[in-house]
Amino acid sequence: MSEALRVAVVGVGSFGRNHVRVLKDLPGATLAGVYDASPEQAEAAASDAAIPVFESLESLAGQVDAAVVAVPTAFHEEVACFLLSHGVDVLVEKPIAPTVEAGERMVAVAQSHGRLLQVGPLGRYTPALVALQRELPLPLFFEIHRMSIFTPRSLDVDVVLDLMIHDLDIVLACVGEQPREIRASGIQVLSEKVDIANVRLAFPGGCIANLTASRVSTDKVRKLRLFQPDQYYSVDYSRQEGVVFDTGQTEPRIRFRKLDVQSAEPLRLELEDFVRSVRTRTPPTVDGVSACRALGVAQDILVKIKEHADLVAGRIAAYRASR
Repeated sequence: MSEALRVAVVGVGSFGRNHVRVLKDLPGATLAGVYDASPEQAEAAASDAAIPVFESLESLAGQVDAAVVAVPTAFHEEVACFLLSHGVDVLVEKPIAPTVEAGERMVAVAQSHGRLLQVGPLGRYTPALVALQRELPLPLFFEIHRMSIFTPRSLDVDVVLDLMIHDLDIVLACVGEQPREIRASGIQVLSEKVDIANVRLAFPGGCIANLTASRVSTDKVRKLRLFQPDQYYSVDYSRQEGVVFDTGQTEPRIRFRKLDVQSAEPLRLELEDFVRSVRTRTPPTVDGVSACRALGVAQDILVKIKEHADLVAGRIAAYRASR
């Protein structure tokens, strides 16, 4: 494919507009236009970028090569499957779908129509994590915190599917296994869904991962600590930096060095990966199959959270009654 890739953005809410911003100047791609169920929202996004508005998915499908789907999670399957079945390659925002079954149907439609399906957990494209993954022979313990200040965005899903899904994808990619044991707890704070969750994953090969995600924090935190034989890594996604402590095998002293992090916007790296994959017909960093694996773990976590909630329900009721 020698000509620029014609890409549309479907769903131009707060994050969809970020896709518009980056695609507008992305080499190898032409931002062909936007579509949104809200004509006013579509017009506002199109006006800012000086691009066309598509009146429907049907009109969009015949005029683009690829599309970014940034609609609410509940509509991922419907929109992505329509586009895939009409010959459009798709990048869909995380999580891939509300359920693994829906995600697997999306994968099947992509395969049956020879289309590319990429999923967008931005964590995988964080420059500090890219640098970290170049160095991992045997990760044995993770400690990960992802905290956000409360906003009304993405309240249609639990914090596990909103925020923790990024870190589940990262851990599964680093470890290369599915967990054999999950322990989890979580509570509702400001929404009708779980707003803060803590999870412990145990893997068949011995790796342990502790993850905490909150969308009711007073600060924004994106930090990962990882331990493997003779090394300890500390990565700050927000600062795009990481450090390594090497203990060595022969000398009882600790050596310190910085990870070689090449600063870049994760969303831009994700979209560059998408454009490259579509143009070369090669698999993206995060495809539908790996996204379904991460979603499967997320759903198992939500089951465990429900079990824990049932366990402490009586104590919570008594506490509230005593106040």
